[in-house]
Amino acid sequence: MHRRDFLRYMAALGLVAGVGRHLGLPEEVWAAPPGAGPAISADEALKVLQDGNARYLEGKPLHPHQGRDIRALTAAQGQHPLAALLSCSDSRVPAELVFDQGIGDLFVVRVAGNVAATDEIGSLEYAVEHLSTPLVVVMGHSQCGAVNAVLENANFRGSLPALLAPIRPAVARAREENPGVTGDALLAAAIKDNVWEAMKDILQRSNLIKGAVKAGSTKLVGAYYELDTGKVEWLGPDPGLEKLLGGAGRGGAKTRAREEKKPDKQEE
Repeated sequence: MHRRDFLRYMAALGLVAGVGRHLGLPEEVWAAPPGAGPAISADEALKVLQDGNARYLEGKPLHPHQGRDIRALTAAQGQHPLAALLSCSDSRVPAELVFDQGIGDLFVVRVAGNVAATDEIGSLEYAVEHLSTPLVVVMGHSQCGAVNAVLENANFRGSLPALLAPIRPAVARAREENPGVTGDALLAAAIKDNVWEAMKDILQRSNLIKGAVKAGSTKLVGAYYELDTGKVEWLGPDPGLEKLLGGAGRGGAKTRAREEKKPDKQEE
């Protein structure tokens, strides 16, 4: 079911006419006839998330799309999320609560340090390619333990070194760009740099997502969640987006086991 049809169906149930306006959905999105083109743009989806976070901050959430009707509808008709979100596994960052969304609204990919490797990128590709999700958000958060572990050069065993490897370039860049800065200020800078690093990894390692961004059918933006306040700071698209879209890419996501592999020597 197309998302516009989905919203019209909800309207028939008496759910959208009131809730749709409160959620910030444009009139033409929930009221237009089916088959009239894209149901919701990336900018409209972003506005829905911004408004939802504002309600969360004010302590006035609507808790939309959480009842029996929406469960039955999505079970029967499938999912049509308005945004895909790559965020940290940290239990203090519950995406649906932070953005005041419900069942079928967000396609959430969670991993420690919000790193973008094979599993994460493949999941986002599914959202973009098969669910036609118009917005992809990479969201870091304050006090991120994964980034802090790399910053402190902590000694981990098992699979953690490979998991944390994609964070190392961001930490190195944060140190270089913030000479003399230490403590919480350096950690915050490293966390935001890690968001940029994940966004770059997505565009460099997924020709599918890069193509969708280049075509304008999908937008990729960064965000930073403050644990203390609950506020989401929107970082926007990658500063080097034009250059990244112009590049050839790497033709697919690398596995974590290959993240630390050194590049092959060039033939003389």
